[in-house]
Amino acid sequence: MDASITIKKLEFRRRMGTKMTYKKQLIMLPGPTNVPERVMNAMTKPIINHRGPEFRELYDSLLKKLRYAFQTKNDVFTLTSSGTGGVECAISNILSPGDKVLVPVNGVFSQRLKEKIETFGGSPIEIPVKWGAAATPDQIADAAEGQDVKAIAVVYNETSTGVTARVLNEIGKIAEEHDALYIVDAISILGGDELPVDKWGIDICIAGSQKCLACPPGLALISISGHAWEVIRQTRSKAYYFNLLKIQEFHERKETPFTPALTLWYALDEALTMLEEEGLEKRIKRHEECARAFYDAVREFGLEPFADEHWLSNTVIAVKNPPGITDKEIRDLMREKHGVVIAGGMGQLKGTMFRIGSMGIITGREVAATVQALRSSLEELGYFK
Repeated sequence: MDASITIKKLEFRRRMGTKMTYKKQLIMLPGPTNVPERVMNAMTKPIINHRGPEFRELYDSLLKKLRYAFQTKNDVFTLTSSGTGGVECAISNILSPGDKVLVPVNGVFSQRLKEKIETFGGSPIEIPVKWGAAATPDQIADAAEGQDVKAIAVVYNETSTGVTARVLNEIGKIAEEHDALYIVDAISILGGDELPVDKWGIDICIAGSQKCLACPPGLALISISGHAWEVIRQTRSKAYYFNLLKIQEFHERKETPFTPALTLWYALDEALTMLEEEGLEKRIKRHEECARAFYDAVREFGLEPFADEHWLSNTVIAVKNPPGITDKEIRDLMREKHGVVIAGGMGQLKGTMFRIGSMGIITGREVAATVQALRSSLEELGYFK
């Protein structure tokens, strides 16, 4: 076929193709979150050689800013993956077949953490915890007693239930007593609540770009302590893409083993600059104040948070469905009539609750808009009659 005819046909199809459009919405999900315009604009920077001097400069900038966010002097790596990939990286690099890992299970993501341990040949020691609560230090100490535990792995903020395990410092001491690695999934909380990695003795900490850092999705962040490096070198993981020894080798020359998501690196660098400008303490305080406003409004409406009072999260507001009203009805009205997008329940909690992400660039303005959309939707559904 003549090349000019083929080109004309393709051009015709392009012009006749359906154009997909998206209207602006207020994204109040437990991730991804709303992204500031300056962070989005950062992704328009020119593409550079990821083996060249410009990238090494970017690499160094990110490392310094990530250490600030994690409150650590340890190595921190940026992985092109979701947060789940970061957790898989952590588990796959420290486990040998049969290694025991103590893991409290109190929601969807801690269940997934247990499954990853099993996938890589580990032997999880599960601490079953009521969904809506978190494991106590006593429960963890009792479970570790008499066990040759290689690691204690905890989900700091269980996104599926709106629970924050506010006992990380105490758990770190238990891990130290047992000479066990301390692994923390902090994907939906880094930058939104207290997380001094070095002070709490966390050996491997994982976060995601699309949560409290207010960056687009696609990057996992992982910090590695000296103790963790000792274990990783002894383990000799069979991981390929997520091989930390290979990542460390390239880290020495400020490169990545494989092609990074360069535009997301630009975005993350800008998002972390915004974090430094605001200050970590002020950002955490802002998250706390916005969460308090959400919980006050929920209770004023006669609704009930899913999590027990002691464990309420400042970044994920999980609320039980009102009697006779489904979360889908609420979510559909909020999205279609008010342009506010919230989430439903996950796993065994699907259909029982709705979840509001209170993270990232959250301020009183976003809280007020979401609360008003929720109130109006409940009114239309006859809740206040």
